[in-house]
Amino acid sequence: MSYQTYSHNRNYGCRISELVLEGHRCVALENEKLRVTIIADKGTDIYEFLYKPRDVDFMWRSWVGLRERSHFMPTSPRAAGAHMDYYEGGWQELLPNCGNVSLHHGAEVGQHGEVLLLPWRYTITRDDPDEIEVRFEVRTVRTPFHLAKTVSLRRNQAVLSIRERLTNEGGQEVNFTWGHHPAFGWPFIDESCRVDLPKCRIRTVADLTPTTSRLAPDQVTEWPMASGIDGEPIDLSQIPGPEAAASDMVFLEGITDGWYAVTNTRLGVGFALRYPADVFKQLWYWQVYRGGRDYPWWSATYNIALEPCATLPVLSHAAARGEALALGPGESQEIELMALAFEGSERVTSVSAEGVVNR
Repeated sequence: MSYQTYSHNRNYGCRISELVLEGHRCVALENEKLRVTIIADKGTDIYEFLYKPRDVDFMWRSWVGLRERSHFMPTSPRAAGAHMDYYEGGWQELLPNCGNVSLHHGAEVGQHGEVLLLPWRYTITRDDPDEIEVRFEVRTVRTPFHLAKTVSLRRNQAVLSIRERLTNEGGQEVNFTWGHHPAFGWPFIDESCRVDLPKCRIRTVADLTPTTSRLAPDQVTEWPMASGIDGEPIDLSQIPGPEAAASDMVFLEGITDGWYAVTNTRLGVGFALRYPADVFKQLWYWQVYRGGRDYPWWSATYNIALEPCATLPVLSHAAARGEALALGPGESQEIELMALAFEGSERVTSVSAEGVVNR
């Protein structure tokens, strides 16, 4: 005989909490290993990705923080859009634009797209001790897209599964670009951290290279070694400390097996992401080591982001190069991602489709 006849109001196994943070509806999914808090009212941003056994939250928190919109009015509209006024850190979904403002087919879309600032509807589709699942969905405003995203956790697994389906509800073919923007920060990120990747190339683009970058612009080299502005080699797999006072932006190309891992070797804990490299053909690698001078970082931040994106910035430029994604009327595209926490300090050689971290 069981100890009790119900499990709907449980505090064990997989469970879901619905809460409000700074006026935003949020959904927290957790099990024995993870607690993942998703902001439904703001783009389904992943605000928290906490590995509970070590009390390590991998997500970076910006100094702007999460602000209740009804109590905050930006001082003036930004030409690039509102994203930076509301950027709390964490993990954003980017669609239909990645990068700065884009004007394409008459639609002006701000920095990093539409969906990251929109409220999403959600439905709890599974809720039992062995597995939980939530389906989020949103329709864009300036473009005719419907995006559905299902996230799930299973018991005793430090793995978040994400399944997405994007549909063009318009009556003509529509271009887009697509990406994910997980940002990682201190105290998880420090100078003991290492980034492991499959074989790829490093590209720097002069127009997208910050003024405080350590790296020579317009170079293409083999991962992990890049050329510094002084001609000396720089190992981009090793995270420097805040004394670097640098801000770097590179684009990683030629990845055929979509995965990466970030390991804090001092703590012996890491974060890994598996993603579809046939869709997200670029891995943007953004690094700010107290070197983002003036607006918007004011030399205050220490963080990185490894962002699987379909193209280089931005949608209008990608379309002009013939690299933008496209869906015809009524067509859909589906993708799957997997985010996981792991323990150990050894170099990661791969992350399998089953969520196994290999060394």
